[in-house]
Amino acid sequence: MPSACDSLIEDIEDMVSSSDPTPHERQSARKSIIPRSRKKKELNHEELHADSLIPGTQKIWMKTWGCSHNNSDGEYMAGQLAASGYKMTEADLWLLNSCTVKNPAEDHFRNSIKKAQDQQKKVVVAGCVPQAQPRMDYLKGLSIIGVQQIDRVVEVVDEAVKGHSVRLLGQKKDGGRRLGGARLDLPKIRKNPLIEIISINTGCLNACTYCKTKHARGDLASYPIEELAERARQSFQEGVCEIWLTSEDTGAYGRDIGTDLPTLLWRLVEEIPEGAMLRLGMTNPPYILEHLEEMAKILNHPRVYAFLHVPVQSASDSVLMDMKREYCIDDFRRVVDFLKEKVPGVTIATDIICGFPGETEEDFQETVDLVKLYRFPSLFINQFYPRPGTPAAKMQQVPAHVKKQRTKELSQLFHSYNPYDHKVGERQHVLVTEESFDAQYYVAHNKFYEQVLVPKRAEFKGKMIEVDIYEAGKHFLKGRPVEDSKPFTPSLAAPLQKGEVSGLMQVNAYTCKYIHSYRSFFSLIDFHSTVNQRWAAIYIALLACPQGG
Repeated sequence: MPSACDSLIEDIEDMVSSSDPTPHERQSARKSIIPRSRKKKELNHEELHADSLIPGTQKIWMKTWGCSHNNSDGEYMAGQLAASGYKMTEADLWLLNSCTVKNPAEDHFRNSIKKAQDQQKKVVVAGCVPQAQPRMDYLKGLSIIGVQQIDRVVEVVDEAVKGHSVRLLGQKKDGGRRLGGARLDLPKIRKNPLIEIISINTGCLNACTYCKTKHARGDLASYPIEELAERARQSFQEGVCEIWLTSEDTGAYGRDIGTDLPTLLWRLVEEIPEGAMLRLGMTNPPYILEHLEEMAKILNHPRVYAFLHVPVQSASDSVLMDMKREYCIDDFRRVVDFLKEKVPGVTIATDIICGFPGETEEDFQETVDLVKLYRFPSLFINQFYPRPGTPAAKMQQVPAHVKKQRTKELSQLFHSYNPYDHKVGERQHVLVTEESFDAQYYVAHNKFYEQVLVPKRAEFKGKMIEVDIYEAGKHFLKGRPVEDSKPFTPSLAAPLQKGEVSGLMQVNAYTCKYIHSYRSFFSLIDFHSTVNQRWAAIYIALLACPQGG
């Protein structure tokens, strides 16, 4: 028989429905209640066993698709759930954090939902797909965490575990002004303990005709500079040695709060320890043009990678106009030419869409010529996919076989040149942060954020080392450590362990004082019981607090 818990609840605050009795009706009904005595049952002293209806005792499997912003959101959600007692592993419940940029990513997301349901798993969805299209048929009955509601992931998962369907899709606001999102000091589990991903703003100022992300992330909303600086400071204190700044458009940062990107970057540089590095995220051409002088100075800073991702999408002004990109190809060229002159060796990465509606052969050849001119070392080539609900989906489409052929032709051009051959023989300082996909090497990056493979020695991880470049491939360099050169440790502390929760000790004095007054309560708790894992997490925070706050 279906339970009342199976019905859809739009928000946790909506659990009282219009059909429920009013307070006045409840009060009137009490007059007809006849109290009856009840025999006391004997207390059962058997040990209580946690079951699937006790929130905080389950295992959760989480999957994230998409950009670094979405990955940062995923890290925050995983951290809050782990701090609340859930185990992040194979799983009673699947938390699926989606991306709406391309059809294939949404297809994978939809297929994962079906797979989870076929295995009788509970499902909670997050990310840009359900935020933009919460009424899609395949999302019916599922709990949803909106992109600005990730700080309430524990509430939603708790309710999903109990069989409720909860949807939190609202925006964070302060005095009517839209905020950048959830707090930055929330617990998180970094995918890589050496790298902190910081979202500096959400949304953008554009209205690109092909973009679905705008429907989910909305208009620009930036975090204050000091909040971002504090997050960077905390990250370095937890052993991080590299920071990635991310958003839908980093170049637009601050325009909604009376500041700008260079001002933020100069402030963040003050927090970066020697040997640690900062990587700037994607910026569209219109918002970087007015800051070119300052951006060149920042990219030349020794603790900032000389790397910038500036999507061009097309070299045809006609196509750019149809895309509503708000710049012409000469604007893009000005950005690239200026930075190449002022920041020697700078890496410019870009994106190109092949087969946008209305793209002619002449339009496409202009794009081919641009790639031949600049020989971008990092180029993301995307065949156009019409996203439902976007203006571009209603335009006259380029035939599928033409889109496919243009994508293939541009890909062949990209693979026809080797951008790093001239680097062989150079001596470089590189920061080692990752392991290669084949697990044969450690992955480091030089000043220009070029990937350098180095020997897999434990003493190199998280260190700045000196190498001689002896080999170059299409996407990588190989470096041999210089003899008698000692690795330099940029981190202020030992990094967290893989899977360890960041930020658990960020407990304010008020909370400490409150918890200290209940020490006797905590002394009675059996922390070996799974049911009490949440209390254990609070007690850990208690032990870290100074007496009396």
